[in-house]
Amino acid sequence: MSKNPVTRRQFLSYTLTGVGGFMAAGMLMPMLRFAVDPVLQPHAAGDFKMTDKKIADITAEPVRVDFKYEQKDAWHTADVTQTAWVYKNEAGEIVALSPICKHLGCTVSWEGSEKHPHMFFCPCHMGLYTKDGKNVPGTPPRGPLDAYPTQEKDGFLMLGSPVENPFVRK
Repeated sequence: MSKNPVTRRQFLSYTLTGVGGFMAAGMLMPMLRFAVDPVLQPHAAGDFKMTDKKIADITAEPVRVDFKYEQKDAWHTADVTQTAWVYKNEAGEIVALSPICKHLGCTVSWEGSEKHPHMFFCPCHMGLYTKDGKNVPGTPPRGPLDAYPTQEKDGFLMLGSPVENPFVRK
């Protein structure tokens, strides 16, 4: 026998501490995994979304192209609809511009104002953009419209995430 016997009180204290520790670990591990798991999931950066617009149908006149995709945000999945203004420029490149005004985030439209034909118009504060998305000096927008990177797949247009407009010289 040991020279220091464990008292009944010490035994119960050790036992309850051990059981409580196991129970706490059993409750905390799922919570910790719930908090950390989305960070550990691989993210597909630069994914392109398929549109229903055929490359052959794109002309020099900007047209509105709506596209849908499934967006997963941690544990929530939602169907998202976005829009782009798409046309071919003089060099034959496909230009896809975001319709979000850089002033306050309103939606711009092509030839949305009779006073300003052949321009993108923001109705919120009379903002104007040229066809390539450059903001017109003297109007509220602070910068050019963002552009979508484009790809082709099976003759259809695919759009990436909006980036700074490469068609506008600063």
